[in-house]
This record gives sequence, C-alpha cells and structure tokens, in this order.
Amino acid sequence: MSNSTVKALLLLIAGCCANSSLPAAEFIRVSKDGKGFMFSESGGKFTPWGFNYDHDRTNRLLEYYWKAEWDSVSGDFEEMKAMGANTVRIHLQVSRFMNSATEPNQGSLEQLARVLKLAEKNKLYLDITGLGCYDKPDVPQWYNDLEEQDRWDVQARFWAAVAKTCRASPAVFCYDLMNEPVVSEDKKNRDWTPGAFGDRYFVQRLTLDLRGRSPTQVAKAWVNQLVAAIRKHDAHHLITVGAIPWALTWPNAKPIFYSKEASENLDFVSVHFYPKSGEVDKALKALAVYNIGKPMVIEEMFPLSCSLEEIDRFIEGSRMMACGWISFYWGKTIAEHKDEKRTIADEMMLHWLEYFVKKTPDILGPPAPTRLRAE
Repeated sequence: MSNSTVKALLLLIAGCCANSSLPAAEFIRVSKDGKGFMFSESGGKFTPWGFNYDHDRTNRLLEYYWKAEWDSVSGDFEEMKAMGANTVRIHLQVSRFMNSATEPNQGSLEQLARVLKLAEKNKLYLDITGLGCYDKPDVPQWYNDLEEQDRWDVQARFWAAVAKTCRASPAVFCYDLMNEPVVSEDKKNRDWTPGAFGDRYFVQRLTLDLRGRSPTQVAKAWVNQLVAAIRKHDAHHLITVGAIPWALTWPNAKPIFYSKEASENLDFVSVHFYPKSGEVDKALKALAVYNIGKPMVIEEMFPLSCSLEEIDRFIEGSRMMACGWISFYWGKTIAEHKDEKRTIADEMMLHWLEYFVKKTPDILGPPAPTRLRAE
C-alpha cells in the first residue's frame, strides 16, 4: 500500500471515527437488545475497534516509560486514533500499583488519571486490564507468598483504587479484571504465573489448591469479590475478563469464566483468538462456545499463525457473534515501518497495520456527514 493510499484512507477514517466515537463525553453501556454497546445518552452504536497498547517498540511495558517519556505515549495515542482506533487496551501491573498488601501506589494512580485525560482528548476509550504479573522478576515476593484469600484481597484493593480513580471518566470502556486467569492447581511449586510466551508471563492462576471446589466455583467467587470491590466506587463502567478460549484447544471444553454461574456479574465476554492457517472454521466454531447471550469482544487477535486473508475471514465470520475487535500497536507507524530495515516481525506488523487502516471503514460504518466532520 502506497503512502498516498494510506493518507487517503486516513482521511476517510476520520469521517468514520466521527460517526463511531464522536460523543467521547458519553459513557459506554450495553445496548438495549443486549447484543452490543451504545453511547449512554445519544443511544448511538459503539463498536470497539482498536489496539492492545501493552508495550512499546523496544518491548518495554507501558508503566516502565509512561512518566519519563510522556510525549511518546501521547504521540502513540494520536497515531492509534489516526489509524481509525476508538479503543485502546492498556495493562496495569500489580507491582506498579500496590506498594504493599494494603497500600496503593498514588503516583501510578495519578499517572493513570493522566492517561484518562489523554484518552478523552483523543476521543479514545480505554479497556483497562489489571493485575498484570507479566515480568516475573518485577512481581513482589510478598505478593507471591500470600495465600489465596489474602492474594484475592490485594487484588480487590487494587481494583478499588483503580475504580476510584476512573469512576468519573467517560473515557473508560471497561475494566478487565485480569488477563487470561486460569483455575489450575500447583500445590508443589506454588507458581502463580505458569508458562511463558517469550520473556513474559501472561497467564495467572487464581488458586494453588482447589480444596474440593470446582473450577467454576473458584471463578465465580473470585469474579464476585473483585466486581464487588469495583462497584463500591463505580456503579457504571463495564466489567469483563479476558479469557483463553480453551474450546479452541479442546472442542468439548466448556467456558469457566463465561459459564452461567461465573459470568453473572460480568457485562460482556472477552476472548483472545489467534487463528491458525487452514483452521479458520475451527476457530469460528470455538468462538461460538462463548456466544452466551452477552456482547462479545475479541480482545486480542493477530495473524500470528495465519495469513491476512484468513484473519479477515475470521473477522467476517465472527461478525454474527462478536461486536468488537482489538489487535496490537507498539508505537511504530506504517511510515516508520516502511522507512526502516524490517525484521520478519516488522513485516507482519506493517501488513497488519495497513490492513487495519483499510478495514476500519468497513467495521465502523460509512463516513459521517460533512456537517459533522466540520464540527
């Protein structure tokens, strides 16, 4: 895709975004039919479409640079908006938001408030994902040494502090309680963060010992405790959990967090899908398992193991079930990718971003009338 084509698409996208996210002062709610999202006052449709902004181009997590390099963060938000995004998913670490089991980090909460203002300025909505333990060396030992209930209590205090900070901001799309929690035992090693993807630990256990409980019972108790902590301070913003779609691995697997019992207090479904080449239909069949009568957002997706044509087929095939799609952006623009020597990973990201720009009008609808664009 040429630079002139990209510029033309960005101009078109500006109109689409005016239609999809113009009322940035409005909160987001579940639509009246329960199938999607709407703006709280105007009642217009809101379709989450955007990026996970979890690290920068050098693989540093957001909280490692968001204070000292604020201009970079601000620029990245402008770039995501220019490409057509209306939603940005950020990831908050336990180590950066809790000084101890009982004391929140005020400096991090103040910086989060600054990000809220940045999102409001750019008419972007935040998917705020919490309780990250992605860098194992950075996770406090005191936190890992806690027993289950004490750990959950810290997690509840984390969310209470975040909710108090964010409750008045219309720039919050949702709170995601945790990225990819799992309910599996580890009585011997007491490892709360099993497995790694590269040098990061994205999966986190909720318990080390089921003690006769079913996984669904554990998930329900955990969700309800954290939701209650948020609702004491914020009665309105949506709440979800970013889940691994185990039905993609085991076709007969049933949802745990999106079972009837555990999902009672969750507002919508969030699932993470990376379809494999030649297995788009399999991915869509697995996605259907999570179609439980609540709005569904594919909170992570990327053509990691498939072609752009196949990820497009997955998105198109999911539109009967899903009402939002979020991929990745790490602070390197299309132009920068083209101007610099590229690795295989860079090449993949370049083609994805070009696709994202081109796909935006199709996802967000036709451009707004000229009158709205002028305003």
